[in-house]
Formats: sequence, C-alpha cells, structure tokens
Amino acid sequence: MIRIAEVATRAQRKAFIEFPLKLYKGNDCFVPPLYGDEQKLFRPDYHYYDTSEAVYYLAVCEGEVVGRISGILQRASNEKWGQKRVRFTRFDCIDDKDVAAALFLAVENWARGKGMEEVVGPLGFSDLEREGLLIEGFDELSTFEEQYNFPYYQALIEELGYEKEADWVEHKLYLPEQPDPRLHEMREKLLERYGLHMSTAKNADEFIRLYKDAFFELLDTTYADIYGTVPFTDKMKKELVKSFRLIIDVRFVTMILDKDEKPVCFGLCFPSIARAVQKSGGRLTLPAIARILKSVKDPEIIDLALVGVLPAYRGASIILIDELTRMLREGNVKYCETNLNLEDNYAILNLWKNFKNVLHKRRRCYVKKI
Repeated sequence: MIRIAEVATRAQRKAFIEFPLKLYKGNDCFVPPLYGDEQKLFRPDYHYYDTSEAVYYLAVCEGEVVGRISGILQRASNEKWGQKRVRFTRFDCIDDKDVAAALFLAVENWARGKGMEEVVGPLGFSDLEREGLLIEGFDELSTFEEQYNFPYYQALIEELGYEKEADWVEHKLYLPEQPDPRLHEMREKLLERYGLHMSTAKNADEFIRLYKDAFFELLDTTYADIYGTVPFTDKMKKELVKSFRLIIDVRFVTMILDKDEKPVCFGLCFPSIARAVQKSGGRLTLPAIARILKSVKDPEIIDLALVGVLPAYRGASIILIDELTRMLREGNVKYCETNLNLEDNYAILNLWKNFKNVLHKRRRCYVKKI
C-alpha cells in the first residue's frame, strides 16, 4: 500500500533530499544539486518564501521511500502572469504508475485547497532553478544547473493528464571549423557605433561589487517576457550572489557598458562543476571543494547560464558571439553547454548558428487543469 506523507520531521526532510541520490546512484549522467542548498528549502527564512509557499511529499511503500514531489504556490508569478497555478517540482519516482498518481494527486489536492485552477511543471521557485522534464538526451551528462531524470518519467506524467505547455532545447557549442575572420573587426565597429565598451573587472569580487545591482536590473528587464520568470526580491539577489561567487570566473563573463558605465548587454558562463559534485552527492566535502576549484581554474566545459541584451542594443549581439568564441579558445575548454533555450526563442537560437552546434537535449513543461 502506498502512503503519502507530508514532510514534517527531520528524518523526512533528510529522506526527501536523499531520495534522488539513491534513485540515481551509479548513473553517470545525473548531477546532484548542492546538498546544503536543498537543506535550505526547509528553513522558514528561505529566500523564496517572501513570495511563495511550498509543500513537500514523500511516497512510502512497506516502509521504504519510493517517490517524492513538491508543490509551489508562487504568488509573484501568478500575479505577474494573471494565473491561478501551483508549480510542481522535485518529482522523482520509481517506475510505478500508482506511486506517481498518488504523488501528483497530493499536489493537486493541495492546489485546489489554495483556490488554484492548474498545476504546471516541472518549475522551481524561479527560472533560475532547475526546470523542465528531460525528454531527449538521456545519455548526456546533465549540467549542474539542470536536473536529470529517467525516460519513464514522461509516460508517468502524461498518463495523468498533463499536456505540453513549453519545450526548451539545449545545444553543445564548438568552435566553428572555419571561424569568420571578420568577426573581431565587426565587434570593434559595433562598440564604436553604439558608444560601448567592455567591463575590465579583474576578478569575481570586483565584478560583483561593481555590477551586482545593475546586473539584476538588466536581468529583470531582458527576461521580463520570458516564460516562467518572476521579479527578483532583495533576498533572492543576495542568495544568488552568494551562489555565483563560488564559481564565477571573469574569463567567462561578458559585460558590455555604455558611456555612463551602465550595463546594456551581458553573457554569463560558468565553468562546469558537474563532475566535481557527482562523487560527493552534492555535499561540499574537502575533496569536493578541491575538485570544484580545479574545475573552475581549468574547465573542459563551460555552461552558458544567462544572456541578456537591452532591446535598443540587439544589433550588438555579434559582440557576444565574438566573446563566446574567445571563451571557447580559453585553456582546455572543449565546448559550451547552452542550458535551456525556449524552442521558439529564435533571437537566441539564431546566435548558435555562428558555431558548430549539436542539439542534444530537450526538456518539457507540462500543465493540467484541476
């Protein structure tokens, strides 16, 4: 018999965090989040709880945890988009229809109790959390920023009446076989035409000190109409800066400024730490920290986290192409992972045509009226 338990005790919180670590043990593509970050979910002062509330469930059968799920009522998102939705996230489950059905029913009942009309996901508290169900690319290493899942998840979710609402695609970007020799010259002409210049921050601390406030303002502006986005609160900004500080490297950051030193365009890549956190299950042990520092210093893969261009400067996007080309020439970098791009975001997808690129993953967000 399947029993659904709302997470309330310390033991249940531990079981919720560790269930995917056990489910995917030995899977070479699964990359865990940081264990400490997942523990913060259960703190009353968690930075997302100013605009959200959440519930966490475990599925238990014969004394063994066989699944988990979380529901999020993201009030800022509902207000922004004029919706009455609960998001589901952190769904993990054995390959069992009854277990999946029981977990989703718990979230749906919770959503109804909150007066909501739809359940949507996988979506986190914001679009800077892991989102989307992997439906293609199961033999590819997940990035640290995104979640891996088994192929059977798709059938479990769709059989419960969930339908596609949005798809994201992910690419590997390699240096082109024949780089355009005019690229750097075009970049310099665009900088001159728009009266722009590049940030010269020498390290992560200087970059954060100079641009953290302007960066989030630019991010809010350029991502305002992107699916699933929510405005940043001061607490969210502070927490994200702390997270970025661990892995940010100015070699893989592009910040373009106008004559008044105001950011108008950015591209933020992180050295991949996917392999570095696998062995420790996301725990920041001393060996894991050593692996992370090594990965940041000399990465073989870089993850493209965020790209933004103010509308008035979209013609200057070629500068980002030149900068990403430079990053791909850095050290031992083999390729760049784009992470999630909406399948109809042609302004971004067209940029990748400047590289040798491989579409290797697809993710889906589902919705169901309740």
